[in-house]
Amino acid sequence: QVQLVESGGGSVQSGGSLRLSCAASGFPISTSRMGWFRQGPGSEREGVASIDSDGTTIYADSVKGRFTISQDNAKKWLYLHMNSLEPADTAMYCCAAQGGWPSPRASLKVTDFGVWGKGTQVTVSS
Repeated sequence: QVQLVESGGGSVQSGGSLRLSCAASGFPISTSRMGWFRQGPGSEREGVASIDSDGTTIYADSVKGRFTISQDNAKKWLYLHMNSLEPADTAMYCCAAQGGWPSPRASLKVTDFGVWGKGTQVTVSS
């Protein structure tokens, strides 16, 4: 069964850090496009970071220099390390995946992903 399950969300003060984790099952993340998305109150879902099979990473401008996406292919985990968190980062964070051959490139587009987790809430207070 293809599944993504996120964990690691919580409440932190501005300037704090969190690490989100996403456990993948039923498919190889090593050959997939993987990504993190978020949706804040009253906002559309937006791409935060993505990584592909070559290890190429891309980030939304709003998180560059603060967030880092990484993955453990052997253990099938995707991570999002978030530093210098701001209240504007408050959102439900979801991981997403898209397989295919040849392996798809990193992307921040919602429509480029077909498998989604349910999300983990991140709340940053000022």
